[in-house]
Amino acid sequence: MQGTTAALLLSGCANVASSGSGSTASAVAVAARTKTGNAKGSRSVTFPSDSSTIAGNLYLPPNFDRSRKHPAIVVSHPWGGVKEQTAGLYARSLAAQGFITLAYDASHYGESEGLPRHMEDPSHRVRDIRSAVTYLSNHKHVDAERIGTLGVCAGGGYTIDEAQTDLRVKAVATVVAYDMGAAAREGIEGAPVSYEQRMAQLEDIGEQLTREAGGDPLVEQLIPDPDTMTDETPSFFREAADYYLTDRGGHPNAKNRYVVTSVGLHMGYFPFAQLETISPRPLLLIAGENAETLNFSKNAYRMAQEPKELMVLPGASHFDLYDRPQYVEPAVERMAEFFTKHLA
Repeated sequence: MQGTTAALLLSGCANVASSGSGSTASAVAVAARTKTGNAKGSRSVTFPSDSSTIAGNLYLPPNFDRSRKHPAIVVSHPWGGVKEQTAGLYARSLAAQGFITLAYDASHYGESEGLPRHMEDPSHRVRDIRSAVTYLSNHKHVDAERIGTLGVCAGGGYTIDEAQTDLRVKAVATVVAYDMGAAAREGIEGAPVSYEQRMAQLEDIGEQLTREAGGDPLVEQLIPDPDTMTDETPSFFREAADYYLTDRGGHPNAKNRYVVTSVGLHMGYFPFAQLETISPRPLLLIAGENAETLNFSKNAYRMAQEPKELMVLPGASHFDLYDRPQYVEPAVERMAEFFTKHLA
């Protein structure tokens, strides 16, 4: 089961952060124990999402004016990620442009509640975004009529999904948006998933669900250690390891674990099903020219109605847009213009 699962998951924008077997992961965990990541300058907050308490980092703009209400943006992280990683970077960067921003740990991850741990349930991820919008809508310094959402990687797919039925969201942006359903069913460029692989995976998941009745779910390491990769390993996987399995992006709250059977939920997930209903609210899609996930943003752009924009950054890969300044800075600049215009 693990081989097929890894093929599916590694093409799934999976977080490969800091723990798991192997000396490299252990070294990163030790180095990262005192790491604040991109939480610097934020305030810790909590809010409810169904029966779970969600932990978030709230970022305030410079020269914050308590006498007025401000526009705000919810920022959602990749699959398995935590708020201190790339989501925190974008939240902090957009706060510097004048917005109140909120990066949070999704249910089952990081400092947020939710059992089982490391479960990637699309319905829970969408619910958490909605709960974050509710939290900001009730914040005394936020203008509830000027709330936008931003998602990175899988968070981008979830953000698109959530906005389709939440009219409180006035503007939607994504960075390297990832369609979890399409990735599980078909894979990505350079790492395709065949129909036969998909059916074999579903067979294994069904058997595992039967075994788990009344017991704990099977949780496994999400990405293998770098020393197990070869020259034939797709660059997407190697880049993921370079971000998450090093001190560049690794964080101790991201455990490099996943509930094996959650992949079955991904296969039945269609986040772009009603994408046209975001209109007339605006949609901004930002992706990398060399990203194996570029087609997801292109598909979303094709399905969306106006106003819409697809910004493709020359030379950028998927993970370049997680933290590389030469790509993040123009992305933030464009998003700041976008949100300033549409949350005015």
